[in-house]
Amino acid sequence: MDLMQRIAEELASLERAGNLRALREVSCEGAYLRCEGSRYLNLSSNDYLGLSGSPFASAPLISDSTSEGEFLHGNPSSRLMTGNSVHYQLLEEEMALLFPAKSALVLGCGYMANSGLMPALAGRDDLIIADKLMHASAIDSLRLSEAPFMRFHHNDVAHLERLLLQHADKKNVWVVIESIYSMDGDLAPLAAIVELKRRYCFYLMVDEAHSFGLLGPQGKGLCAQLGLEDEVDVLMLTYGKAVAGAGACVLCSPLLRAYLVNKMRPLIFSTALPPITLMWNRMVIHEMRTEQLAETEPDCYPRMTDLRARLEANISLFSQLMGIEAQSQIIPLMAGSNERALCMAREGFDSGYWLTAVRPPTVPAGAARIRLSLHAGLTEEQIIELADLCKKLG
Repeated sequence: MDLMQRIAEELASLERAGNLRALREVSCEGAYLRCEGSRYLNLSSNDYLGLSGSPFASAPLISDSTSEGEFLHGNPSSRLMTGNSVHYQLLEEEMALLFPAKSALVLGCGYMANSGLMPALAGRDDLIIADKLMHASAIDSLRLSEAPFMRFHHNDVAHLERLLLQHADKKNVWVVIESIYSMDGDLAPLAAIVELKRRYCFYLMVDEAHSFGLLGPQGKGLCAQLGLEDEVDVLMLTYGKAVAGAGACVLCSPLLRAYLVNKMRPLIFSTALPPITLMWNRMVIHEMRTEQLAETEPDCYPRMTDLRARLEANISLFSQLMGIEAQSQIIPLMAGSNERALCMAREGFDSGYWLTAVRPPTVPAGAARIRLSLHAGLTEEQIIELADLCKKLG
């Protein structure tokens, strides 16, 4: 079959199955999105603290003498060539102040970080055991690695232990999990997994993309909230969610960081982030750590602790109104079929809400859903109205 004919038939098949995607141009207006002349309350963003619509969006970035006259909007080389600007060092130093027991390595995005970690760290004689519902970037990491891999049932510590017992002969075993899972919003049984780690001596990698900025002291994530960050060998955090920036950070020992610099292909072969992005990330991380702007200009900037508390209050109120026990800001409205998920999204649009239908392969077949993302920018009235809509959607 001719290539173009095959592609056309595959697109037609996706459309018949209610699985065809298309890009739509949108503009952000605080807690709202504007698309094709209409305005929608945004319930699909990962900007969990609402920073893009907050006073921080126009806050002065932390500056230093090295940035004077510097071209801040590009960094046209990899970090190992000429792209390792001083802003990387400043951001990584800020991360080291937030996580004093770890060394920080900043990359272009979470997908790059996740997809590059296991190919760099796990060899062909090792074994990787990952949660069944790990993000697609982590699944790609397994496929790219030379190490064999297995997947344990989602959040099933007993199944994980059985796999560890079956493969006790492996020299090095990596267990890969998320702290908050991106499609179900549930939390990993981190304490139980760390207890297994103490007994079976494996290496643990935790993706904290959806908990960083929200949970734990200074928003450091679930591992810190449980007092277990020192038990984790590799932490992966992103700046494109609660931080409302771009990029990602791997936190590990100095030895592992030096090794990743030499072996992590997405770092070695990708163009560096622009300084302006690194400066924004650093400003937000500094504020998370010190709340300096909020303290010196309290009438202008909210405290990060208050934003986290506001998000928690929104989750609690929505849970109460819906009669559920949401574990996080990510709340799935299950639809089952693709058609039903698309119908629910359209009903949301008609009511002024930007809802996204999540379908396979992002979620398993028959598990299509609306993925609600609550954030700190929502008012109590908006939460009440949203709950009323969700009840109508079923």
